[in-house]
Amino acid sequence: MRALKRIVFVLMLVTVAMAQSTEPPLSDTRLTVHTLVREDIFAGFLANDMERFSRGEKNIESLLESRPGAKADLLAWKGGAALYRAVRAYENNRKEEFQQKYEQAVDLFSQARELSPKNAGVAAITGGSYVIFADRLPQELRAAAWSESYNAYKVLWKEQAPIVERLPVHIKGELLGGLAQSAQRTGRTEEMALYLDKILEVLGNTPYESVAKQWKKNPQAAASGSVTCLTCHNPGRLTPRLAALNGK
Repeated sequence: MRALKRIVFVLMLVTVAMAQSTEPPLSDTRLTVHTLVREDIFAGFLANDMERFSRGEKNIESLLESRPGAKADLLAWKGGAALYRAVRAYENNRKEEFQQKYEQAVDLFSQARELSPKNAGVAAITGGSYVIFADRLPQELRAAAWSESYNAYKVLWKEQAPIVERLPVHIKGELLGGLAQSAQRTGRTEEMALYLDKILEVLGNTPYESVAKQWKKNPQAAASGSVTCLTCHNPGRLTPRLAALNGK
């Protein structure tokens, strides 16, 4: 069932990617850098669409020049992209490339955090990138990666905990799912249970609820399972956001 849900989600993402593959309007300052780069980067992360992913990387570089005020967010996106490149290199036995890209990712995440320590966007990108890829890193690096993910989600939780009930399903689901999963991977089982209970409280009748129930019933399932990337980020997608801004 878990594998089927993941396949369905990826198919949904591929459908969205095919429908929204036009060049993002980088000069439109009404759009956040997140809206402009998210879909292309995640087309690589979740659908292995390297053409879209490469475009996202190029757009990050362009935005670093044109949007200096968003540098911390963009460095975090660049770090996530480097981490994905590192994982691909590792899985294809390109050891030198892996080491170079992994070190680059760690450095970029660090730069982003130093520039803006309380930045929710930086925290979300850092935590989410490690949630997706930490288990695909070499065994000796996974603990550190999950620790970074946990720390990032705690920054995000500090900002969003007071309003979590009012957040859209995707945002609160990914927040609580990331907290639960990173807590589990870092040995914080009691804390994980608290976040699972919160999922059951505020995310009823969602894919997050079904996974949380499974993890509470069978804690061993959490060791290799995932409770993130279960819904699409509808409000943040480029085409709907542009349509809303243009009054269509």
